[in-house]
Amino acid sequence: MIISHEGKVAFITGAGSGIGRGVALRLAADGAKVAVVDLNIALADETLSLVEAAGGTGVALAADVRNRDQMQQAVDATVTHLGSLDLLVNNAGVVTMASLADLTDEDWDFVVDVNLKGQFIAAQLASRVMAPGSAIVNLATIESEVVVSSSGNCQPHYNASKGGVTMLTKALAVELAQKGIRVNAVAPGPINTRFAGGDITSPEAMAFMSQRLLVPRVGEPEDIANAISFLLSDAASFIDGVQLPVDGGWLTR
Repeated sequence: MIISHEGKVAFITGAGSGIGRGVALRLAADGAKVAVVDLNIALADETLSLVEAAGGTGVALAADVRNRDQMQQAVDATVTHLGSLDLLVNNAGVVTMASLADLTDEDWDFVVDVNLKGQFIAAQLASRVMAPGSAIVNLATIESEVVVSSSGNCQPHYNASKGGVTMLTKALAVELAQKGIRVNAVAPGPINTRFAGGDITSPEAMAFMSQRLLVPRVGEPEDIANAISFLLSDAASFIDGVQLPVDGGWLTR
C-alpha cells in the first residue's frame, strides 16, 4: 500500500523527540509539510533539520499544549507559513513515576493537563481551521485499557489521563463528523524512547515484557508512525472513532 499525504500539512505536538519525531519524519516522507511543535524549541529545530535533510518541508514551533494562547499562535503560524492545517497528531505526553501513596496534586494536574487537556485544546483549535477530509490521531497507550506494573506500583494519574484520551477520541469523532473530520487513536505498547526514564531493552525489562509480548521485541517510533500515517490517510477513510493498539500483541494475552 502506498500512502501519500501530498498537498497536506501536518501539525504534530511533542515532535521534538521520540514518537513525535518519528511521526514527523514519516509524514514528511509521505509528502506532508510538517509543523514540528514542541515545548523545547531546540529539539523541534533538530527534528526539522532531520526532516529537511531527508528532503521534507516544515516549520519548527515552540508551544506548551496546556497553554491555549501558545497553541493558538502555533496553529496560526502553521497556516501562515505552510498554507493550511489538514492533519493533527496529538502526541505530546508526560509521565511521572509515582504510586498512589506518593502521588501529589501537582503531579496529577501536570500529567492530566498535558496528556488530556492538551489534546482537547489542540483538537479544538486545529479543527476550527481544518477542511472536510482532514484527520486527527490522538496518542493513547495500552495503559488506557490495562495497568502495567513490574513493581506492584503503577501511575494512576497516567492511566487516568490516557483512559480519558480513549473516550475523548470517540467524543471528538462524533462531534467532528459533521465537519468531515475523522478522529482515531493509536495505543502504543512498549516503545524504545526512554519515555519513562529507563532502558526497556535491558534483559530485566525484556524478561518482564516477554510475558505479554507476542512479537519478541519492543517497538520503535517508526512502528507507531507507520500506523498513524495510515490512519491519517485516505486509505483509512472509512475508519473513525477507533483506537488501534500497536503493541506487539500485549493486549492479546
